[in-house]
Amino acid sequence: MKFSVIKQRSLWWTISSVIILAGLVSMAISWTRPDIQAPLRPSLDFIGGTKLQFELDCSQPGNCDKPIDISVVRQVVDSQGLANSSIQIVTDATKKQQGVSIRTKTLDVEQRTKLQSLLSEKIGAFDPKTSKIDTVGPTLGRQLFTSGLLALVLSFAGITGYLTLRFQLDYAFFAFVALFHDILITVGIFSILGLVQGVEVDSLFVVALLTIIGFSVNDTVVIYDRVREVIKLNPDEPIGQVVDDAVNQTLTRSINTTLTVLLTLFSIFFFGGETLKYFALALIVGFTAGAYSSIFIASTLLAWWRERVAKSNLVPVDVPNFKDEI
Repeated sequence: MKFSVIKQRSLWWTISSVIILAGLVSMAISWTRPDIQAPLRPSLDFIGGTKLQFELDCSQPGNCDKPIDISVVRQVVDSQGLANSSIQIVTDATKKQQGVSIRTKTLDVEQRTKLQSLLSEKIGAFDPKTSKIDTVGPTLGRQLFTSGLLALVLSFAGITGYLTLRFQLDYAFFAFVALFHDILITVGIFSILGLVQGVEVDSLFVVALLTIIGFSVNDTVVIYDRVREVIKLNPDEPIGQVVDDAVNQTLTRSINTTLTVLLTLFSIFFFGGETLKYFALALIVGFTAGAYSSIFIASTLLAWWRERVAKSNLVPVDVPNFKDEI
């Protein structure tokens, strides 16, 4: 039994539209939030500043008996003139080790030391071995953001140009739409995570987006290649049937390729450490969206467009009735 993507194409488009719309709403809300002021919650890589992360020393008796009260941390931070700082309570995988993460404006050594001392007095002694302090200048942050944005634009332009030369303009356009679909879904999901869980995006997120673009267009090219082959073999077959045949012939390959990659990414997400956790998550979301868009979006949009073009070419032209004049 063949699987038909054309019959349910309105459903596939609706699913994508709902997810993308939710992401866009989240990005609009994030932009209005004074602690974010951007579509995504940016890390220090992009905006500069100081990030401090302290964990309680549970080797000391009674130091970890009570959970950290974020309101107490906020009071201490505000008392130092850092009212717009981002504060998160962090725990390790066992949920036993507790800590606090603070992202604020650039602090010098004296300010960092004073803040650490005040926090230690209020919530407990910190373990010096696990303390992390990172500082990034605003100039470097802007350079990273500009370079990342330029890389994304150039990759989109290069892929569109290549597909136009290899296929036809409508193939390239809908492949571009599918790529844009994957990026919007990934960015939207991370915008929601930034609002709900305080997830930040860093320079690795840009790397993830570039990787997603390459992976997604690979699947789309495979399906479009098969569409072109089926058209050559059956030139009189309706475009909807051609697309269904092409998708069914490549469906197993696309699913198997995506699943094997996702297994590796889930391993990195769960066991790769905090640094690679959200990089892996971005790839998981993007690769899943890429497989979905290649099968259900790029192919059905191409069929819809070719059907419209075919109908417009069949519109009858008004011809004068010369018999009435004779």
